[in-house]
Amino acid sequence: MGRKRSDKIIFENVSVLDAGAKGVSVAKAPDGKVIFIPNVVPGDVVDVQTLKKKRAYYEGRAIKFHELSEHRTVPVCAHFGSCGGCKWQNMTYSQQLFYKNQEVYNNLKRIGKIELPEFEPIMGSEKRFFYRNKMEFSFSNSRWMTEEEIASGATIDNANALGFHIPRMWDKILDITHCSLQEDPSNAIRNEIRDFANANALSFFNPREHSGLLRTLMIRTASTGEIMVLVQFYDNDREKRELLLNFLAERFPEITSLQYVVNQKANDTLYDQDIILYKGRDYILEEMEGLKFSINAKSFYQTNSDQAYELYKITRDFAGLTGNELVYDLYTGTGTIAQFVSKKASKVIGVEAVPEAIADAKENAKRNAITNCEFFAGDMKEVFNEEFIATHGRPDVIITDPPRDGMHKDVVAQILNIAPERVVYVSCNSATQARDLALMDEQYMVTRVRPVDMFPQTHHVENVVLLEKRK
Repeated sequence: MGRKRSDKIIFENVSVLDAGAKGVSVAKAPDGKVIFIPNVVPGDVVDVQTLKKKRAYYEGRAIKFHELSEHRTVPVCAHFGSCGGCKWQNMTYSQQLFYKNQEVYNNLKRIGKIELPEFEPIMGSEKRFFYRNKMEFSFSNSRWMTEEEIASGATIDNANALGFHIPRMWDKILDITHCSLQEDPSNAIRNEIRDFANANALSFFNPREHSGLLRTLMIRTASTGEIMVLVQFYDNDREKRELLLNFLAERFPEITSLQYVVNQKANDTLYDQDIILYKGRDYILEEMEGLKFSINAKSFYQTNSDQAYELYKITRDFAGLTGNELVYDLYTGTGTIAQFVSKKASKVIGVEAVPEAIADAKENAKRNAITNCEFFAGDMKEVFNEEFIATHGRPDVIITDPPRDGMHKDVVAQILNIAPERVVYVSCNSATQARDLALMDEQYMVTRVRPVDMFPQTHHVENVVLLEKRK
């Protein structure tokens, strides 16, 4: 039953049926349309107020709970509901894994329309919290006000914030006091930077006017205990910059790499910026099975170090290497998978579009005394051609770990042309993975599938697929 209130429809006693894309849950309205609702759990029975009405669905929010799902749990974070990061903190972990597994299955079946083997059990993460090795925070001089603060009518003396962007609001930052995603001293570093900046009248960024000293903060940690801190400044004020950096170096002597950048561009991406080392060295070291990998401020590295190890073990297992195979590792990044499988291969060829990543991969291979890996930089669909194959050999196994968009159709065509015995496809987006698998279905059969949870409390899931040539 529905009733009107200021053009917003209220649907009463709605049963939440499923967990949908992007971490929101799904219900059905009395008129048969789907309703997408955040911060609820399948099994809840709620009254929903619609916020948007589209042709095929509504977007709404729960305004009253009649029954609570048996799969509910109490969120550990005080910011849950305002911060858009950990959308599933209110759902039991076993149920999170259920829905992640279901999403992979549905994408491969509905989009790929391919024959699938029985899935191997989804690999859950031993750490449910404090698992991220990289966090990025933004400064703002006009922080996001919670509904409770607005309702209280209290005067806000200090509107500075250091935290996360509110979903869909590029200029609003939620001030974060405690985040359960990255191990200490991450919380202490962030909170003490904010306190020191406030105490010393260091200005916070104004994203609308493009003014202020402090713009963003990045903290990277490694399983080795090493820590990188990078502060992005907008104003080029040496005296104030060094005041903060000297405080950080003195207060947190355990920081391995203290760096900064002065960025006066319209956006705050680092990839085209000159990063300046202030103290320590310009990288930190990650370690895995005795292999050491250097990570600099611009490096891509799997964000959950412990679970990356599990992901790579599954990848190596799926590859079925005996020590005699020539392996191509496409989208190799800094060469972590390539080096991880190298001791079970005759030779590994890594290809990656980002030249800096390839420089890191070569440096890491030298550090690890690995001599059977070679790395090449270039656009995958251009480098990975017949001439390249003729020069470096026809691979027995291809491992591919593309970005969210999946593989370019020319790359898929080239894999089909090369026709290795096995292809191991690692994906962070099972929808684009399914599209690519459909293109390969005529020549390859999917023989093994195993999802891997890299990001507990969120809807994101990785997936590893083994393709074997049809006989």
